[in-house]
Amino acid sequence: MKNTTTDYRHIQFYEGQAKVHIPQLITLFNSAAIWAKNRKTKDIEIAITNSNPVVSVWDNQTMIGFGRATSDCIYRATIWDIVIHPDYQGGGLGRKLVQTILSHPQVCHVERVYLMTTHQQNFYQRIGFEYNQTTTMILYNQPIEGEIELTTRNQPPLLAK
Repeated sequence: MKNTTTDYRHIQFYEGQAKVHIPQLITLFNSAAIWAKNRKTKDIEIAITNSNPVVSVWDNQTMIGFGRATSDCIYRATIWDIVIHPDYQGGGLGRKLVQTILSHPQVCHVERVYLMTTHQQNFYQRIGFEYNQTTTMILYNQPIEGEIELTTRNQPPLLAK
């Protein structure tokens, strides 16, 4: 059931990887994000480590929201994994989460901000995102059988020209 109460003064938004509690994030993904169900702890840790900003939303000691972005800080940024627990949806927390990410110094000045979503396009359009037909290519990276681990040991150094 969606919460219709808009008094969220006690809700806290935190920027930073250190505040994310992975077990609670997995629970949040499993309860509120069809696209992120059954993600592995190690994979989530890697994704968070390589993301900035990372924003978590808390109701006291319970993580109720999460989002992250990656950015080159000048041309492109991409927003990922926006999720608000279903009991807290409808009160503006999702909008504030996205706006918090958009206002971060590594995102706010880039030329274009992309958003990876297959659900809730109307929600993102209300924030200002536009449907984009021109970015339609994707490569599904598949592990190669018997893939050789790359190593730099015993290899000559690259020569500068």
